[in-house]
Amino acid sequence: MKNVKITVMKITRYDDLIREYENPQDHPCDMKEGDVFISEGWTKPDGFCNSAWESISSFVMTLSCGGSDIYDGWMKNPKSAMISCNDGFRPVSFLLETVE
Repeated sequence: MKNVKITVMKITRYDDLIREYENPQDHPCDMKEGDVFISEGWTKPDGFCNSAWESISSFVMTLSCGGSDIYDGWMKNPKSAMISCNDGFRPVSFLLETVE
């Protein structure tokens, strides 16, 4: 299996939704733009958010097993994918890239 580099590209925050619907949280997301994680094969990197891992792990598995062109031509690099976590209050966008 190949390693997959996971880079935090963007973190969006919807303060209006947070105020109206979310219970107070101490630190719901510890990731920062520019953070880089390496998944060795299909293994969740240390310190990686469990919820975000559930959102991206199937794409990491595909890339780590040699898959490519996940979006059927959308990505300039066919051995990559742009995937977001499922947090509706502060979604995080990740760039996944196969490490050759």
